Amino acid sequence: MTHPDLHSYQKQLLQQRDALRARLNQLRGGEPSRALASAAHFSRHEDTPAQTNTERDLELALDEHETAELRRIDAALQRLETGTYGHCVACGTTIPEARLRATPDAERCIDCQSALEDA
Repeated sequence: MTHPDLHSYQKQLLQQRDALRARLNQLRGGEPSRALASAAHFSRHEDTPAQTNTERDLELALDEHETAELRRIDAALQRLETGTYGHCVACGTTIPEARLRATPDAERCIDCQSALEDA
């Protein structure tokens, strides 16, 4: 992989990381997300305990998902620094450029990722 390609992936990962951090700060800072605001707008039973619990559960699930994605991005940035970016962490083969373009934080080749998901 060429240096300009690596720089492009790094730039994309850094942008994704910044956007995720902003969303996490919004979630953790108590500002309602668009999804939660929309759900509240269409609710017929405002401020019921069930609605409050559902919103809290949704916020927790979003936080967990965003945090996991942030960890994957940080791991990809670490692989860029160590020179292992673009190589499968399971088998060591080169991850195809098309996969990295689609999923810059990919850590496994398609075969190893499929095997992991099927297990």
